[in-house]
Amino acid sequence: MRTLNIVKQNSLAWDKKVEEAAVYTKAVSREMIEKSRAGDWEITVTTGKPVPRNWFPVSLKGLKVLCLASGGGQQGPLLAAAGADVTVVDISKKQLEQDEFVAKRDGLMLKTRLADMTDLSCFEDSQFDIIVHPVANLFVEEISKVWNEASRVLKKNGILISGFTNPLLFIFDDEEDMKGNLIVKNSIPSSSLDNLTDEQIATYLNSDRTIEFGHTLEDQIQGQIEAGFVITGFYEDDFGGRRPLDEYIKCFIATRAVKLSID
Repeated sequence: MRTLNIVKQNSLAWDKKVEEAAVYTKAVSREMIEKSRAGDWEITVTTGKPVPRNWFPVSLKGLKVLCLASGGGQQGPLLAAAGADVTVVDISKKQLEQDEFVAKRDGLMLKTRLADMTDLSCFEDSQFDIIVHPVANLFVEEISKVWNEASRVLKKNGILISGFTNPLLFIFDDEEDMKGNLIVKNSIPSSSLDNLTDEQIATYLNSDRTIEFGHTLEDQIQGQIEAGFVITGFYEDDFGGRRPLDEYIKCFIATRAVKLSID
């Protein structure tokens, strides 16, 4: 079995998703950009439900916004069109190219940076006013690193808006779930490679599939608190009726958190 490199595996897998035009790689339209320029904008950090506008300042003009693990030409361009000074970070070069495509197409000022969400050493302390972090930390093993880095690069009283997965989703056999069968298979925390033989792991790592991790709610929510945040907003979202669990529970969570002031 080859050495496990989670970042490389997931980077290549997301490049492939762009080539296949997967849903989270589709850039926003010119019409959506024009609406954002006119002040009529919204973004998502989960699946379909928009982030409440009152989670943001009244105006984004001049605010430094980091779209963390947020390539794909979606959140970043819309916020840039609304007046923010946007930097988009992602591990997928092709995902970032989607943001660059929209910026060029619609004349937006937007920066991209190829980087891992657990290591933001390319940025200074207290550099950003807002971080927008869509559902993505399921692709890293230690999410405390994400929260700690987010806290470091945010200014005091800065806002962190995050989407993440309810760990309940990960207890079920994914292949059976896609068929409509809810069969409990995994414990939490978990990873895509749990319950696989060495041969199956080798096959998995030679595929275009992402390595995913089911994190506990304690790591997701208390992890933010331990990194210096106070939670000020919360909502849930689902697959929009596309998965069996939608009938029973919403499997996505969004939180708004504020970095505590530093005396």
